[in-house]
Amino acid sequence: MSENTTEVLVGGAVLAAALGFLLYASDVVGAGKGSSDSYELTASFRSVQGISVGTDVRMAGVKVGTITELELNPTTFRADARFTMKNNLELPDDSAILISSEGLLGGNYIEIVPGGSPFNLEPGAEIEDTQGAISLITLLSKFVTGSSDEGAVE
Repeated sequence: MSENTTEVLVGGAVLAAALGFLLYASDVVGAGKGSSDSYELTASFRSVQGISVGTDVRMAGVKVGTITELELNPTTFRADARFTMKNNLELPDDSAILISSEGLLGGNYIEIVPGGSPFNLEPGAEIEDTQGAISLITLLSKFVTGSSDEGAVE
């Protein structure tokens, strides 16, 4: 009888742990949240290196959204990104969006720099002021060779 009780208790603990992981995963993915608490915006980048679907969108270091779709635009050859923003945040229509890094060894995320316009972006609008990912290899090679993009005009 004691073995049977132990097996039931261990099985219950395993099921409770699995349920906990399932709830945590649905919270991280956003499956538990309705679409009514966010709206969608778009942006077009020269390069989205280091960014993927699910990447954080942050403002002042605080997560305010998530990348929902990335695709190559066949006419402009730029990467079009769709992302969600929290409904309680209204962005000025002259806001900028850029790909930032958490540090030398950290991952990349999307950063929004709010503008100063009195007019706000409507849901589905495009942020036009973008800055793509900066290649660390290119920066290091410029540092090592001492070259720059600026021409030396005297």
